[in-house]
Formats: sequence, structure tokens, C-alpha cells
Amino acid sequence: MNNAAIQQRRLEATPRGVGVMCNFYAERAENATLWDVEGRQYTDFAAGIAVLNTGHRHPAVVAAIARQLERFTHTAYQIVPYESAVALAERINAAAPVAGPAKTAFFTTGAEAVENAIKIARSFTGRTGVVAFGGAFHGRTMMGMALTGKVAPYKTGFGPFPGEVYHVPFPSATQQVTVADSLKALDRLFKADIDPQRVAAIIIEPVQGEGGFNVAPAELMVRLRELCDRHGILLIADEVQTGFGRTGRLFAMEHHGVQPDLITMAKSLAGGMPLSAVCGRAKVMDAPAPGGLGGTYAANPLAVAAAHAVFDTIVKEDLLVRSVDLGAKLRSSLEALRAELPAIAEVRGIGSMNAIEFVDPATGEPSAEITNRVQQRALAKGLLLLTCGVYGNVIRFLYPLTIPDSQFDQALATLTEALRETIGQSVAA
Repeated sequence: MNNAAIQQRRLEATPRGVGVMCNFYAERAENATLWDVEGRQYTDFAAGIAVLNTGHRHPAVVAAIARQLERFTHTAYQIVPYESAVALAERINAAAPVAGPAKTAFFTTGAEAVENAIKIARSFTGRTGVVAFGGAFHGRTMMGMALTGKVAPYKTGFGPFPGEVYHVPFPSATQQVTVADSLKALDRLFKADIDPQRVAAIIIEPVQGEGGFNVAPAELMVRLRELCDRHGILLIADEVQTGFGRTGRLFAMEHHGVQPDLITMAKSLAGGMPLSAVCGRAKVMDAPAPGGLGGTYAANPLAVAAAHAVFDTIVKEDLLVRSVDLGAKLRSSLEALRAELPAIAEVRGIGSMNAIEFVDPATGEPSAEITNRVQQRALAKGLLLLTCGVYGNVIRFLYPLTIPDSQFDQALATLTEALRETIGQSVAA
């Protein structure tokens, strides 16, 4: 079995609409290391798009799934429920930064969580309008695409989308958008397009994922909370990518000092198993009637077992502290390179959710070309990286928080080589 043969089979058997980054195929993986079918080894700084904060096949996660396999694999929670799902909801309710008593509903994917958060918000408020941000990514379902603030490749050719969805700019230093600009656009929206009394929710990523790892300023969150309280609007934090230690807190909203009404989560919640959730104020969560929420595979028992193990591992291995420490080391290395390489426009992030943005040094314009060259050079050296950003000119770093120190240091050395070889000249250390 070799990569080229499987690649040809994939091209013949699966549609081109499922974009695939790598032309090699996984054989096995362990923690932060992945091997392809030909035995080549890669350090994984993609982690299944932020799904593996606890690494590939964490022993605690594997053991928890194995124990559940001996009991049952599926009953449909809505038909025959089980205590493990109730216990997981209790853990999330206790941990989530939501004011007052909280409740949690489980689903399968991040997009499902977002869809259901909108349903809950509309049911509770009796309103239909939703405000999202430019550059946001909220999923590939029809409502997810409507909320997403990036056209290509997510929205191209798929409209029309659900109505009553509006976008305002997200603050960005490199795009010269300030918090004041975002708030002014929101004020204009309420004057020109929709009465705030018709808005059910404002949805925001505390750190934009696909949009380029733009960190929401604390001032923006405070002002959004004030505005929502003034107009009876619900504030939804989309923590699908930011949750479970990625930013150095269990949830990124803990950095902001304000609490959302609803939180969506998925990805690293279950360490690689498909599980998502919406947690929110109990009164809000209880708005939909029985049967209004759910799904055949929602709260899958294997995924629930894995999620319990993820919670345990975050505590036992002190991964919140490790997230902060690894992120600080990465940013220090990147800032040193930024001083050396003018194509690096900005280094940004929080905890272990960090990114570098590239521009053409001659024009200052966003450069997807440079970004892709860096990514490919790193990949050739065995380091797997992901790009993002509205202009495709950002590289994001999503290593497992469990990565060994020696492997992390080697990955930083590889990254440094790739950057210098691609956009600069090597200099003496």
C-alpha cells in the first residue's frame, strides 16, 4: 500500500468538494506524532483542526472508550438515556462561565451545536435576527454558512442562505479595524437594517478560528454584553475551537470577565470522538419544547466516555498551565523571527492558540502565496501546519497540549528553518 495508489483511488471515489490538504494517508498516530502508510513521520501541529488538545490516542481516552465498548455502543439517548451523559452535563454546567444555574444539551458536530444555539435563542426570545462577525466560521450547514463571514470556499455556489443574519466587522490590527469601528458598524446596523428588538442573538468566537486567530479584545466583549443586556439579546460564545484548554483556560470566555448566555463546544471536548454541546442559562436552555432538540447520535456513549477522560486528563496533567507555557515559548520564538523577517506582519494569540500573518514585504498586502510556501516547506520537513484567515495568509498552530518538550523544541527549530528558507536568509543563531 502506498500514498500514490490511495490518492488515485480517492480522486476516483470521492468528490472534489471535500478538500484534502495532504497527499499522504495516515496509518497510525500517537500523541503529537503521525505516521503515513509508507512509514514517514510527521509532527502534528494541526491536531485534527483543534480536536486533539489531549493528543492522538491518549491512554486515558482509549481506556475509557474500551470500557464503554464492553457495556453498550448506542441506545439513542432520547430513547434510553444513561447516567454518563447526565454526569457529563453536570461537569460542563459546573465548569462553563455561564451566570446562574446552567443546563447542557449534547449533539454530534460543532455545526450542530451552533444550529441548536440559534434555535434555542430564537425560541427563548421569540425573535429571529442574528448578528455575526466578518471572518467568522460557524460551520458548513446552511445556517452555519449564513453565519460564517468568509465566502470562499465555504459559501460559494450554495446560496440562498437563511435570512435575518447580519455581519459586522471583527477588530483586526492588520486590517485596521478597531473596537470602535466594530461597535459603530453594529450601531449603524441597528439603525439601518434591523431593529435590535428583533435580534435574538449575537454570536462571536472569543478567538476567531478560520478567520485568522484574531483575539476578541476584552473591551469588545464588555460592550457586547452591555448592548445585549440593554436590548434583551442573547450573547452566544462559539467555543468550538477555543474550548478545553486551547487558550490556557478551559473556556476562552474566562479571559474576558463577562459571561455569555449560551456556549457552543465540540472538537477537543471528546478527544477525537464526535461530540458537541450547547451549555447555557437554565431558563434559556429550557425554552424549546420536548423533542425540539436532539439527534440520533447526540450524546453517543463512546464519545461521552471519552469526554469524561478528557476532563480528567486536563486536570491530572495540568494542561491549562501547559497551554500557557507552550504558547509563551512559541510566541517568543515567532517574535524573534518577526524582527528578522519583514514578511511576518503580526504574531498574535492567547495561550496555545497562536498564529502568524504574512504580507508581501514590498506592498504590505496579505500574501497567501508566502503562507502556502511556508506551509509546504514545513510539511516537507515533517511538520504539519494549517493555514487560515480571510485572505488565506495566516498560519495557525494547534499542537496537542500533551506534546513532549523535546518534540516541541524540535518542531520550533523546523519551523524556523522553513521560515528562513522560504522568506529570508539564514542568520547565525
